[in-house]
Amino acid sequence: MAPFGKRRVLTLICTSVFLFFLYSFRRFDADALGTRPLTGTQRGGASGAGPGDGAALGRQTRWSRLKPRHPVQVMRELPTGQPLDLPKIQTTFSPESASEREVRLKRRDAVKKAFQRCWNSYRKYAWMSDELSPVTGGRHDPFGGWGATLVDSLDTLWIMGMEDEFAEAVAAASAIDFDKVAAKEVNVFETTIRYLGGFLAAYDLSGDKRLLVKAREVGEMLYVAFDTPNRMPVTRWDARAALWGKAQLAHEHTILSEIGTFSLEFIRLSMLTGDPKWYDAAQRIIELFQEQQQSTHLPGMWPVIVDARKTDFRSHIDYSLGALADSLYEYLPKTYALVGGLLPMYREMYEASMDTAIRYNLFRPMLPDKKEILISGLMMSKPDSNGGDYFRQLRPEGQHLTCFAGGMLALGGRLIQNETHVEKGEKLMDGCIWTYQAMPLGIMPERFYMLPCESAEDCPWDEDKWRNAVLKKAGLDEKLDTKRADEAIATKRIPKGFVSIDDERYVLRPEAIESVFILYRITGRKDLPDAAWKMWEAIEENTKTPLANSALWDITVTKGKPPMSDSMESFWLGETLKYFYLMFSEPELVSLDEYVFNTEAHPFKRLLPSQKE
Repeated sequence: MAPFGKRRVLTLICTSVFLFFLYSFRRFDADALGTRPLTGTQRGGASGAGPGDGAALGRQTRWSRLKPRHPVQVMRELPTGQPLDLPKIQTTFSPESASEREVRLKRRDAVKKAFQRCWNSYRKYAWMSDELSPVTGGRHDPFGGWGATLVDSLDTLWIMGMEDEFAEAVAAASAIDFDKVAAKEVNVFETTIRYLGGFLAAYDLSGDKRLLVKAREVGEMLYVAFDTPNRMPVTRWDARAALWGKAQLAHEHTILSEIGTFSLEFIRLSMLTGDPKWYDAAQRIIELFQEQQQSTHLPGMWPVIVDARKTDFRSHIDYSLGALADSLYEYLPKTYALVGGLLPMYREMYEASMDTAIRYNLFRPMLPDKKEILISGLMMSKPDSNGGDYFRQLRPEGQHLTCFAGGMLALGGRLIQNETHVEKGEKLMDGCIWTYQAMPLGIMPERFYMLPCESAEDCPWDEDKWRNAVLKKAGLDEKLDTKRADEAIATKRIPKGFVSIDDERYVLRPEAIESVFILYRITGRKDLPDAAWKMWEAIEENTKTPLANSALWDITVTKGKPPMSDSMESFWLGETLKYFYLMFSEPELVSLDEYVFNTEAHPFKRLLPSQKE
């Protein structure tokens, strides 16, 4: 028998361990350890949209058992009533000839072949990791290590008819444990659009309830990020600290898109489960945006940085449709479509924001071929130091990210029957096509500057004015010096029409083909399939590796192959290849009149009049 002193020490140790675990799990709700079934009539999945299915949606997770520090006092309920019969979005396509069909299917199959090569390499070298390194065959986990490429690709596998691969992927995805958090910081925005969006869309397409179970598990985790005094989410989130019960505060400097991009995923999850808490979480944010929309420094739009802790969404001075802001605006018309028009505030906010963006952010650049296109830039707006009117200045910076705006305006224009929006969307899309074709490799750069026309109606090419603009942007003497200008143009490899290429990368982004796809479905323009195919050929030729496809460091090179960065983000399979495939598929496949795509190209079933009781 152990001596008394040792027994006492052992007892103290055991007691301490017990108290430690008791304290650590103080926030767990003992009454919630069982599985609580959801009630309601199932109208989701492959058969339609609507409330929950009346069956238990999987196990209780650590996240669902956490007791909130700041519980919701009055829960917002999902809207009720008969969905509106919203205007038709897709055009009516005329029958294609045998030769047209042959060309289209050949192009579609080429895209599918590329996807299969990438998928097989991911499966072989990076299975269950977030990303494959497409040059070296390594693996990378920037999004929590929960298999971002796997989840992002689920709906693409289904759409492409890869049934065996889909079945294997669903089985693997069902085993992902979102209770385990390896990342020091979870990006709540990325987790929402990739994981939650990926599971929801795959469920909406296939009806496989295992996917809805996983969607709910992700939703339970994300919901804890909203457990703050003002119910605003911690967008860059220490999830492990949250599990241990640490108090949370929303950030004072929050990226606009990261706090404004929840409505599609959260509302769809509430629609499918019958639990309104995710709708409530998203709606609280959007209501604050609506309250402050007309009191920002650029009324109608919101600045790219906001203060979520103080719920100040108006004080910053930069306003853009591009990086840091994009998907907030994108989700306004799409959420209106998702809920069948039952939330008119989304339509109103979309209209007000686009009135401002069209007036202040869109510009026509001066081009050597005088083509009439539009680019979306960044507007700086701040109060005059003398207390007078606002000082406003356009930064004519184009971004690959902003190419989504063409599709957004066209989609929104159709929904609210505003053809001006459709026309502006077309010109923005044409701007992205022009930018692709103007580069030596036929691929658009990440960021660039152009020279705005003095008049949107009449804009002749002026060689001297262009050279001056190049010199000024390069920080050289603004006084025209043809020799110095030509040296700068040659050294920096600046094509005519561009003032500078500020970020030469191509990271396999989808936004350009996204807008081409949407505008083709909306307008049926005959030239768009060929334009899309040119984009595809340029991308495939320059990014292809023996394993998959890689992002590029510099698309301005004119000799040799462009340098590769050995990166293939999950959106290459989840978005870019999906949009290319749909571009060359029958227009009935994932119709815009039946589905709405989230910002990661995951299609959710829209609430239609025939689907609401």
